[in-house]
Amino acid sequence: MTINIGTPDRIARVLLGLVLVLLPFVSGFALFESAFWLWASVVVGLVLVVTGALRFCPAYRLIGFSSAKDEGE
Repeated sequence: MTINIGTPDRIARVLLGLVLVLLPFVSGFALFESAFWLWASVVVGLVLVVTGALRFCPAYRLIGFSSAKDEGE
């Protein structure tokens, strides 16, 4: 597994992921009263946190993209 997520991308993923995981539980938005949107937000948030932590994105691999600048090939 090669690194294909650079540091700025990694930071953005982890922060956005944490926001998406916590938002349904602390925001009080009516949108999250639906179980679908609650779980969708949590799952997408967890995927972002995990890909940021591992520094590998399968979608980037499929399209041949990398935001890492020779950080771990």
